[in-house]
Amino acid sequence: MGSRDQEKKTQSTDFAGQAVATRDAYGAALLELGKRNENIVVLDADLSGSTKTKGFSKAFPERFFNMGISEQDMIGTAGGLSLTGKIPFASTFAVFETGRAWEQIRQTLCYSHLNVKLAATHSGITVGEDGASHQALEDVALMRVLPGMTVIVPADGFETKQAIDTAAEFSGPVYIRLGRSKVPAVMPAGYKFQIGKAYTYSVGKDATIVAAGIMVAPALEAKEILAKEGIDAGVINMSTIKPLDGEALLAAAGRSKIILTAEEHSIIGGLGSAVSEFLSEHHPVRVLKLGVMDTFGCSGSPKELIQLYGLTAGNIADTIKNNLK
Repeated sequence: MGSRDQEKKTQSTDFAGQAVATRDAYGAALLELGKRNENIVVLDADLSGSTKTKGFSKAFPERFFNMGISEQDMIGTAGGLSLTGKIPFASTFAVFETGRAWEQIRQTLCYSHLNVKLAATHSGITVGEDGASHQALEDVALMRVLPGMTVIVPADGFETKQAIDTAAEFSGPVYIRLGRSKVPAVMPAGYKFQIGKAYTYSVGKDATIVAAGIMVAPALEAKEILAKEGIDAGVINMSTIKPLDGEALLAAAGRSKIILTAEEHSIIGGLGSAVSEFLSEHHPVRVLKLGVMDTFGCSGSPKELIQLYGLTAGNIADTIKNNLK
């Protein structure tokens, strides 16, 4: 069977203050986890170079399983390993993990509440030139709807590394959405990731931007753009989409005229939907959703696609300004 791996390996680091791809932070975290805990096992679907699990495979070959292009088998095997006391991390591209193996995730992992961690890379449109067939824009929705599934979308390498460590200690199925491209460092020194806890940079009296993943950086940039025009906007990093941090949302809704969600995902079923559902029941306020509209992705560079689909800091700022009018 020919390998689909053609991407270079990266060095291990703690990634604090560094612009790196979240998949790189995942690979580094796995190596450290493997050294600390012999129950950590890793499964991959013939993409270990791309998902950055290759480093683990070389360091701990007896605990690494290349399942080939057989995602359903990978999930079933991961579930079986979890029943022996192992802590499996199963990785492939997000579109394959959540799409091809959705039934196995539902029936095997979630129904039985098995302790398996799904770390999916190459999510969203920033997969780039691979195009629509490889750009998962519905994966958060597919995972969020499953009972018992925890859904995490870290914003940078520093947060990713902590999220992986936390997921390893957490009991139950977890979906961690990771990206291919480098992202800026946005989390402050001393930050400690907690499942179900958002990080609030600030709450704005005019608007608060609730962002996840790669959209946290442009949200912070949009805040600065708006400040120059006298508009007070806050930013919340909602890195855990399930369970949602209701307290952080209520604090923002109680002060802001507008809540704007920003995600590299379809506006249907993801962060925007989760926030809207919560606030409509607990504190009705105007919620605007910025993300990929009801459409597929296409081929292009990450920068081109971010601009094409309206996910820039300028788009965030303009949406808030236009709606405040």
